[in-house]
Amino acid sequence: MFDSLSGKLQNVFRNLRGLGKISDANVADALRDVRLALLEADVHFKVAKDFIEKVKTQALGQEVIQSVQPGQQIIKVIHDELVNLLGGENAGLQLSGNPACILMCGLHGSGKTTSSAKLARLILKQGRQPLLVAADVYRPAAMDQLAVLGEKLGVPVFTKPGETDVLVIAREALEVARTKNCNTLVFDTAGRLQIDEPLLQELVRLRDLIRPCEILLVLDAATGQEAVHVATHFDQALGVTGAILTKLDGDARGGSALSFRSVVGKPIKFMGTGEKLEDFEPFHPERMAQRILGMGDVVTLVEKAAEKIDMDEAARLEEKMRKGQFTLQDFLDQLRAMKRLGPLEDLVSLLPNGDQLIKGADLKQGEREFRRMEGIVCAMTPKERNNPALLNAKRRQRIAKGSGVSVTEVNNVLRRFDEMRDMMRKFSKMQKMFGKMGGKIPGMGMLGR
Repeated sequence: MFDSLSGKLQNVFRNLRGLGKISDANVADALRDVRLALLEADVHFKVAKDFIEKVKTQALGQEVIQSVQPGQQIIKVIHDELVNLLGGENAGLQLSGNPACILMCGLHGSGKTTSSAKLARLILKQGRQPLLVAADVYRPAAMDQLAVLGEKLGVPVFTKPGETDVLVIAREALEVARTKNCNTLVFDTAGRLQIDEPLLQELVRLRDLIRPCEILLVLDAATGQEAVHVATHFDQALGVTGAILTKLDGDARGGSALSFRSVVGKPIKFMGTGEKLEDFEPFHPERMAQRILGMGDVVTLVEKAAEKIDMDEAARLEEKMRKGQFTLQDFLDQLRAMKRLGPLEDLVSLLPNGDQLIKGADLKQGEREFRRMEGIVCAMTPKERNNPALLNAKRRQRIAKGSGVSVTEVNNVLRRFDEMRDMMRKFSKMQKMFGKMGGKIPGMGMLGR
């Protein structure tokens, strides 16, 4: 996500951090590079121009804080202006009415159907009762696709195969919602390969019938400035309330994200970051600005962890670590907990300078090693996992054969486990010693969490 733009901006920042003072000349040099980076990311030229002018005015008009280096202060100005450009703060769903209706619109292939299901999942987690409405009467597989996604989520889906009038579908869906006590309807509508008048008029008639509280435009991030052009046309016809930016996990340059709010005047509300139903996040301008500038997004990382990891289980493991009772079964549980958080590449990208770490590491190899370690531990009996002292040479040979690896690899996993357990014991002893002295080892409370 924004890899190219982020890399170029970080190169600019490396030069800025060394500045001893701020002058017209060095600010102009830095902002020229920033402007080129924005244009190469497919940001609308007027948006890039206005952004640079605002940063320049702010950077040259501020007194340098004594405790901050001049270059760092320019970086902060760029960060603040980038947050403003992206919308300032998260704009959540504004749901009203019973039922509340959400109209999803966009071009063919932008990801409307998948985004509709992802949005329904989020609404369900908020305690509401969604109903997915298959209102795409042109794409043959659209209704079936939505039905399959709804079944995965446990969310009801209204389909009317063979019906070509979206207004008939909408009226019946509203009746079904009342009988099933569904208070939020998500309408997945038809797209086209390009904007045309019949498409827009059909959507206008549907909008006038269901009176949606949200009209969300689904935009493919990879389309760059063209996405903003599409957004302008849909907004003029329908009055969209916000956008969902999809396919940010691909090679998108990100220009549409940086241009949308400024050109259309509406917020980006959500973003799709992958193909899975859980790869869907509220769009937070400040967090996105931090990602783009290489500052990471630790808040999102913590939220992912809180959603995927059982905190009671994490506290239990932490207590076992403190007491030196950590077993291979616990080790296996930790490996599986890490897998639930998602690909290592996605997690590392949320850390400060994560993109640079990814470049220097073979994370795919790391994931393969995780799977091999999991296979080795799974080849052990429950008794062996809870009592590693039982693992003599004969048992290790059996485990190697059962997991399809060499005895050396089994020995390496056991050696790593022993090193981890020894480290935990040392930390526990140091914690006790510091406790007697009235202190505490920083970060000890986060072990196992």
